[in-house]
Amino acid sequence: MSAEKTMKLNLKIWRQKNADSNGSIEDFQLDGVSTDMSFLEMLDVLNEQLISAGREPIAFDHDCREGVCGCCGAVVNGQVHGPDEETTLCQLHMRRFHDGDTIQIEPWRSRAFPVIKDLIVDRTAFERIQQAGGFVSVSTGSAPDANTISIPTRDAEKAFDFAECIGCGGCVAACPNGAAMLFTAAKVAQLVTLPQGKLERSSRVLTMVERMDAEGFGDCTNHYECSAACPKGVPIEAIAVMNREYLRATFLSPEGA
Repeated sequence: MSAEKTMKLNLKIWRQKNADSNGSIEDFQLDGVSTDMSFLEMLDVLNEQLISAGREPIAFDHDCREGVCGCCGAVVNGQVHGPDEETTLCQLHMRRFHDGDTIQIEPWRSRAFPVIKDLIVDRTAFERIQQAGGFVSVSTGSAPDANTISIPTRDAEKAFDFAECIGCGGCVAACPNGAAMLFTAAKVAQLVTLPQGKLERSSRVLTMVERMDAEGFGDCTNHYECSAACPKGVPIEAIAVMNREYLRATFLSPEGA
């Protein structure tokens, strides 16, 4: 067996006490980092050293660490979730870096995502958009009942593509305008693609877009950075679907869907 490879890193990490404080970059040196570690495990090791030294640990979001929950997120050397495509921060491994590298780590940057502390931002704006209409309120029965509804394979696969969105906020952080179009569109497009979601299609898109605008997200100007940075590869087509739905809904009352 080959010996475990380790490296020394120069870390430049954003520190901010709370939303009302001014933040700044602080420098840290970390030695003995295994190339087998995940990015968050590397931060764990740094925090253990800081705690042992009586210093405040780095605050960062995490939960499942399996690339599913959407809790993790940071900008690593200017790239959302780091250098790997379609990879969440928790699934990024240190073998993507080299001994002696300098790594700069910052939180999402968006007016709608205020910094809570260090690398943690308040992403509850996404929850409010979801609550505005990203659901099916009518009874669809049990799972066996749903299975009796015939759905073309193409539609089912497309709905799954949109449903891949985990709400991490990387799309907002990557967009130069801080837009939340891809997130909102993924929720709208997922439901309107399926028969269970068509009953509320007009009211859903209107209320969700209204909520998105009220939260202070920027406008979409077709940079496509959102889809490129998405760790789940949600297609940009979702935005086109939502735009069509929104245009349709402006000419129909919700009851006319």
